[in-house]
Amino acid sequence: MSRQVPPSPPTWQEEVEAALGERIEHCAPVGGGDIGDSHRLDLARGERVFLKHYPLASRGLAEAEADGLAWLSAAKAIRVASVLAVGSDWIALDWIEAAPPAANYADQLGRGLAALHAAVAPCFGFEADNWIGRLEQTNDRRETWEAFYLECRIEPLRRRAVDGGLLAGGAARRLDALVDALPDLIGPSEPPARLHGDLWNGNVICDESGAPCLIDPAVYGGHREIDLAMMRLFGGFGADVFEAYTRHSPLTPGAEQRVALYQVYPLLVHVCLFGGSYVGGLMDAVDSALETVGYGGSASRT
Repeated sequence: MSRQVPPSPPTWQEEVEAALGERIEHCAPVGGGDIGDSHRLDLARGERVFLKHYPLASRGLAEAEADGLAWLSAAKAIRVASVLAVGSDWIALDWIEAAPPAANYADQLGRGLAALHAAVAPCFGFEADNWIGRLEQTNDRRETWEAFYLECRIEPLRRRAVDGGLLAGGAARRLDALVDALPDLIGPSEPPARLHGDLWNGNVICDESGAPCLIDPAVYGGHREIDLAMMRLFGGFGADVFEAYTRHSPLTPGAEQRVALYQVYPLLVHVCLFGGSYVGGLMDAVDSALETVGYGGSASRT
């Protein structure tokens, strides 16, 4: 009696065709991704699809991205990339043909982000952990923003950086000083805003109509100033975007002094992902934040 050979599991291309109910006529690689492979799919009926295929080591990324995009889209505040289908290690999104920005692009982006943040989240945190880049992001619910920022943002990455030898000596002590000063730094309480969570300029694209569209989120409910602080960290957004935001949603007093505090988390992410070259920038942000409350320490960074 011959032994029956089990069928091979379907390829991701076969899974996508089954999910979309249509044959893939052509598949072309698309640059830009730093976690998985991206492709443009031309389907039999003429539609195009943007497909991201994640490596096996990153199981859960596709589902987390789909959940995040859906959560942002539910606010109906600004265009968000649409999820067409999702598998265990891939996500299919609508293809967005880039065009030059419209004359009112900055106003659309500022106003859209203000409306997104005003669509209040149910808590500080999210229903599940997710990812920021290749790092898992803890989203345990907390009653206050101060507790969430400390326990779910600063502390997990501080431990990772110290344990990995990326932060030591004076640098670690400066970050500890920031933790101690957090009650004086955190500012007025606000309801949890619906955050994109990874809002650098590469995650806002210009669609075929010249309007902004959000992609690649790392969502959670948090303080809206952290999205704005990350936008300022790496540049690419003009002052007119922030002016439009504050016209529609003014910030609370002291927001400018809190920018450095809220840049600490994305800089910790970069230290953990890319190494010691970002420690200097992290320490600049830590020192700037501490200076706003008159911290007089002068511990060495090394």
